[in-house]
Amino acid sequence: MNTTARQIGFFVALLGIPLTAWYTVFRPQNVDIAEAMQDIATRQSQLDRIAKLAERIPDLMAALVTGEQLVQQIEAQLPRRRDVEGVLENIWQIAERNGMQVRSVKTKPPVPSAVYMELPLEVSMDGPFEGFYRFLLELETMPRITRLSQMSIQEAGMKVRGPQNELPAGAVATQFTLSIYFADAVPEIASAGDPPR
Repeated sequence: MNTTARQIGFFVALLGIPLTAWYTVFRPQNVDIAEAMQDIATRQSQLDRIAKLAERIPDLMAALVTGEQLVQQIEAQLPRRRDVEGVLENIWQIAERNGMQVRSVKTKPPVPSAVYMELPLEVSMDGPFEGFYRFLLELETMPRITRLSQMSIQEAGMKVRGPQNELPAGAVATQFTLSIYFADAVPEIASAGDPPR
């Protein structure tokens, strides 16, 4: 009986060691291997997708160079801090050339926009509608990046300028926000007041 119990114990130990090893070592490793295989399959599918996209672009390097050139062209349209006043002077000259009278300009605080700064200006001007239209067309063709927002246009009456400086028929009074984008720190211009003449 003693020998039989030893044989049974030895047999149980022989069966228990591989079963214990399977539960404690091999089973967790199989889970890790399955997760690694899934991760490899996911990454391979992403690489395959990238390869298909790369096949659509005949020369990826040429496309990247073209993209960099376009970015440089846009950045060339962004004035530096010291050039913002010159851009403002050009805008006022465009307004005067088209018969518009700039009544007031109020500078709002500059706003960061991506890696550039946006300087919003609240502008109030009046003059003939055709002049305002030509002003907008010339503003659009400027080599610098600007944006108009919050625009209101009203027909101007005698109340706008008084009886001595009466506006002609078809004149308008406009208010809008003109944003100028620039490439470095905050420009040092007057916070409020009339435009330079």
